[in-house]
Amino acid sequence: MTDPTYRRNTKTPADVLAFAREQGAVMVDVRFTDLLGTWHHFTMPLHQLDEGAFERGYAFDGSSVRGWKSIEASDMTVIPDPTTAFFDPFTEEPTLVLVGDVHDPVTGQDYERDPRSLARRAEAYLRSTGIADTAYFGPEAEFFIFEDVRFGNEGHAASYAVDSEMGAWNSGREEFPNLGYKVRPKGGYVPVPPTDAHHDLRTEMCRILEQLGLVVERHHMEVATGGQAEIDFRYDRLLRQADNLSLFKYVVRNVARRAGKTATFMPKPIFADNGNGMHTHMSLWKDGEPLFGGDAYAGLSETGLHFLAGILKHGPALCAFTNPTTNSYKRLVPGFEAPVRLAYSGRNRSAAIRIPAESARSAKAARIEFRTPDPMANPYLAFSALLMAGLDGVARRLDPGEPLDRDIYNLSAEELADVPSAPASLEQALDALERDHGFLLEGGVFNHDILRAWIDWKRTNEVNELRRRPHPYEFFLYYDA
Repeated sequence: MTDPTYRRNTKTPADVLAFAREQGAVMVDVRFTDLLGTWHHFTMPLHQLDEGAFERGYAFDGSSVRGWKSIEASDMTVIPDPTTAFFDPFTEEPTLVLVGDVHDPVTGQDYERDPRSLARRAEAYLRSTGIADTAYFGPEAEFFIFEDVRFGNEGHAASYAVDSEMGAWNSGREEFPNLGYKVRPKGGYVPVPPTDAHHDLRTEMCRILEQLGLVVERHHMEVATGGQAEIDFRYDRLLRQADNLSLFKYVVRNVARRAGKTATFMPKPIFADNGNGMHTHMSLWKDGEPLFGGDAYAGLSETGLHFLAGILKHGPALCAFTNPTTNSYKRLVPGFEAPVRLAYSGRNRSAAIRIPAESARSAKAARIEFRTPDPMANPYLAFSALLMAGLDGVARRLDPGEPLDRDIYNLSAEELADVPSAPASLEQALDALERDHGFLLEGGVFNHDILRAWIDWKRTNEVNELRRRPHPYEFFLYYDA
């Protein structure tokens, strides 16, 4: 059986049109990313796509997109990027997909709140510094696969419930028969079937991802009970990897839905067990040569150490992008493989930055892994912010201090007194971003408008809305007090 051709190496509008004709495209789907990192789309017949569309773009209403234009200035244009073309594996009719950049139709300039355009500016700024010409990112976005999810929020009631055939809470459920292969809390790391009941489902996800051009490295169950999973794919340059991560989420969700299940990247959907992280690997290269390999600590170069020092220095502010939801801080608690202390170490998964052991064996494999982020991050903004923090560390030759080569979770309060911590809430992260954002403004990568829009949206629509609502656990604590 021959795999379908979902993707080809298209570089020009002519390449895209030829690919569309050869594969029998009927419809064209144009997508863009909103401020928070969610794909949006509109679809049209193939005859609406010509080479000129890659210059003039397509108009849409920006006032109906979260965090964007007000209604009196709502006209926007999305210009498709010909290098992003692929066929959607989940549509009945052959549908060509193009991801685009958003422009202001009056000025013709990049729209300042378009995350994808911002990522382009970050890559351009990197090249302009002369420090490096390529930044590689390798995110490990964990997720849960559930069989059922229900939630409700009314003025007089609030509830949620998730369910999984592998959940430890179902060990006594009448399943006629209950075969027993449930996953103990914090006991889900890499078992074989039949305990790993989602093996074939993840394999299907991997097959489709590879047909779409991602290079899958491995898949496995993760630590938590209830169907936690991880699929790793190969590192890529910043903009392309942000595109890849958006596509990855799309595939995971749609394969799960096709199987009658639901997938979530929510950081903490289950209490008292591990949450979904997005450990993010990073390295800089110049003229095809790696810059992070060297003879300093754990096989890093001085450049690598300065880069990670920049991330540690700006860590609290970065969390506003890398851990951008109120739920993110339900995961950022000690003891569940979510590092909250802004320290670095070789091979130490309790530190916010780990230097993988491969770094000491091969300069090309030398990298750092920032373990604090979660997959709610808008990848265009988060990767760009991480790059800007690291470059600030290199430019200012920041000193990361001494590594912390101990299990941080078991250190006393006195031993941790001088080790900075990630914010304890989204509100604290937004406060940190307000105080510390100058490094993001270099080269016009971020600007005051998008920072203000991000902070205001998060405070108004997430922090304040959650603060106003009674929590079910408060009834347990206080109802009869």
